[in-house]
Amino acid sequence: MATTKEYRLGEFTFPRGWFMIAEASEIDSYKPQQIRYFGHDFVLYRGRESGKPVLLDGYCCHMQNPLGAKNTTSYVVRDNGGTNIEGDNIRCPYHAWRFGPDGKCNEIPYSTDPIPENARIKAWTVVESLGAIWMWYDPEGGEPEWDAPSLPEWDDPAWVRPKYDHVGLLNQHPQEVVDNICDYAHLGPIHGSTVDRYENEFIGHKAIQRQCGGHRTLVAQDGTRSILHTITTYHGPGVLISDLTGLYDATLLIFHTPVEDGQIRIWHSLIVKSPGGHAKATVTDAVTAAQFQEASMLSFAQDFEAWSVKEACVNGMFVPQDGPFHKARIWYKQFFNPRAKKAEYLERCEGLYVPKGVTPYTEPETA
Repeated sequence: MATTKEYRLGEFTFPRGWFMIAEASEIDSYKPQQIRYFGHDFVLYRGRESGKPVLLDGYCCHMQNPLGAKNTTSYVVRDNGGTNIEGDNIRCPYHAWRFGPDGKCNEIPYSTDPIPENARIKAWTVVESLGAIWMWYDPEGGEPEWDAPSLPEWDDPAWVRPKYDHVGLLNQHPQEVVDNICDYAHLGPIHGSTVDRYENEFIGHKAIQRQCGGHRTLVAQDGTRSILHTITTYHGPGVLISDLTGLYDATLLIFHTPVEDGQIRIWHSLIVKSPGGHAKATVTDAVTAAQFQEASMLSFAQDFEAWSVKEACVNGMFVPQDGPFHKARIWYKQFFNPRAKKAEYLERCEGLYVPKGVTPYTEPETA
């Protein structure tokens, strides 16, 4: 596993941005979860009073006992119906210190003294959207720079609401995954695509790929809808959303989150517009959409298999027909460095780029 330092990405080990940390349904429980991302342990739970997700540092500030680890023997847990969640608070099973969703200790049951001001643990910004729980991660501790991921089609009855495919852990630095946004040359060998038009554009926190052509997996083979159009956008370093028109109209979701420096967890999903053209998706639509999602997952597995066996591409031997890898990597660096330096990286990468010899997706004079 190559590390952030080896890729020379910047001052921070992990990038700034919104990241998926769980399916929303995973916290529809009376028990908390101990989770690990960004080389750090957290406790995640749904407040039993407000119903809102809560994310705190994973250990009690008193004696560093984990707040979300499985515990069946402490009377803190046994006397509370098998959980240490109380309303929107969480209580440490070891000495029963209680913390609010803001991370502040609000009760030490055996002490009559004022609660120390520094008796607190860090509370993290979390949002529930797209059937997932998102956290804002920023090494500088700043407020979110852009909105958490959301899509109007998620709540549109004409679109089939999907499940998430838990793709699993990948022992690669996320740089290898983000490279895919500009990897024009792999589309034929890996995905069986015949690309007619292609381009990349970098704007602020977004990296965009536009392309169209034939495809071996995601289009009709009878000639009716034989061209696949994809408008794919990274919204920050870990959220990929792709609008595609192939066999059916759909929106592809691929999210990855660093676990350790050089290891990520990945999810895949596909929101499909009613294949039958209904204003409200039917059960038959849902069955067809699930089949289309499986085809999409098979297509994504082609990338995943390549990533899982390759060596780290720290210094690639790129040619002009490959795609704008150098620009994409400069764009990616903005998230590994202080916000004050963001403009420096954007000045070096923003713009529209087309690989040598390739027809642009948009009008040629604009590329």
